[in-house]
Amino acid sequence: MLENQSISLIVGLGNPGTEYERTRHNIGFMAADALASDWSISLGKEKRFYGIFGEGRIFSTFGHSGKIRLLKPTTYMNLSGQAVRACADWFKCSPANILVIYDDMDLPLGKLRLRPSGSAGGHNGMKSIISHLGTQNFPRLRLGIGRGGSNNNDNQAIATKANQNVTNFVLSGFTDAENKVLPEVFALSNSAVTSILRDGLEKTMSLYNSRSIDF
Repeated sequence: MLENQSISLIVGLGNPGTEYERTRHNIGFMAADALASDWSISLGKEKRFYGIFGEGRIFSTFGHSGKIRLLKPTTYMNLSGQAVRACADWFKCSPANILVIYDDMDLPLGKLRLRPSGSAGGHNGMKSIISHLGTQNFPRLRLGIGRGGSNNNDNQAIATKANQNVTNFVLSGFTDAENKVLPEVFALSNSAVTSILRDGLEKTMSLYNSRSIDF
């Protein structure tokens, strides 16, 4: 089953610093933390890779025999590629072995989208990674953060105001209603990543690109 996929490095995108914790733009960081927790992988600062890094074997979970590495670049979003390239060069990972997880405003919260390649789509972190790797042919998992609408009346004013400016919105925190559903979002994300390693990218796309968490 693993012959179809050889992901060995998973990168979650975000910005370092307490002021950015739990913000929409950091959902990639949070997804990486959720994977580390599920897989019992310790994360710590690694200067060689300009980020927070950890690795471990997860064969006991679903038969994966190799090492899985997790990376959270601490270069700030616009320079994410520096960290990814440093880590990829050290472990001799080809772009096809790298899965990048990041936020997408074009998807609602609770929806994910897995693709084998593609453009940056206006995402500065992805622009940097594509530039440093010299290709856009690497898999990516986009996690929806929405564009500021809300199903919760108590939080609608906050979300609407944030939507007036893209930068303010992606750097804003999740609403109360959204925070309640985030554990389900990361459970779905973890399940999708596990499926990639177990069943391959193509099958996982067919299974998970149509799924969503409603709230």
